[in-house]
Amino acid sequence: MKNRIIVIVLVGFLSGLLIAPIAKGQHKEAPIDKKLTSEIQKLITGFNGEIGIFVKNLRTGKTVMINGDSSFPTASIVKVPILLGIMHKIEKGELDYHQKLKYEDNINYDPGDDIVCYLKPGSPIELSKVMMLMMTISDNNASLWLQDLAGKGNTINHLMDSLGYPNTKVNSRTIGRESFRSKYGWGQTTPKEIAQIFEAIVHKQIFNAPSSQKMLKIMSRQYWDEEGLSSIPAGVFVADKNGAVDASRSEVMYVNGKHPYILSIFTKNNKDQSWETHNEAWVLTRKLSALLWAYYQ
Repeated sequence: MKNRIIVIVLVGFLSGLLIAPIAKGQHKEAPIDKKLTSEIQKLITGFNGEIGIFVKNLRTGKTVMINGDSSFPTASIVKVPILLGIMHKIEKGELDYHQKLKYEDNINYDPGDDIVCYLKPGSPIELSKVMMLMMTISDNNASLWLQDLAGKGNTINHLMDSLGYPNTKVNSRTIGRESFRSKYGWGQTTPKEIAQIFEAIVHKQIFNAPSSQKMLKIMSRQYWDEEGLSSIPAGVFVADKNGAVDASRSEVMYVNGKHPYILSIFTKNNKDQSWETHNEAWVLTRKLSALLWAYYQ
């Protein structure tokens, strides 16, 4: 009888563990790293624009948050929720990672330095390669193509809501988001929320392990590596996405060093809208990334 009672209690305890994981998008309040917060506040003093920062040490859970719940333009960081939208379709079996797509030149986006727009109509290309182009070189035509394949902006936005990320939205080519597009551009998010999305990917809380690993690997193949990434040694794994328009320069990264951490820095209404390497926001991003690398290592 006593053994039966022990078994019942143990089973009940284990069952509680199985049904008690933190829901997607829900996070407990983390302890603040006061020392690091002070150092970062000194670094950003005098910046000519609005700035939001969220940092989390994934080993200790300690964080830094400065305007972390404020909304900022994503610029090309919008490609992170688009990637989630595509991976969701892949997980449901509606798309296949290696399936052949056929390019049609009806995306109608300024080509810039992109690659996809130079494909001949009817050219075959694997879905995985389009995903790589979106995240690695930030190909805008690839991104718009994938936004459509994911079900368009509202489908991606509904997915973000369902995952518990209501502040991360696709605005461009999205019905009902026209006023938000005029204010934020292609997409919007908060420094804290996009960092939480990265953390959820790292901890495999959104999709299964293979899908999570694919997303991290795709985001580790970053061509645009002269800002925050430039402060991290080449041998360290980093999953990164940055975004830039004239008055807004931003970057989010997961750095798997001695103390793994996530950095999210967003700026808007910047006075310096130059496109040279000495742009004030880019200089600040490099300095902040270097500060964190030295601090955590």
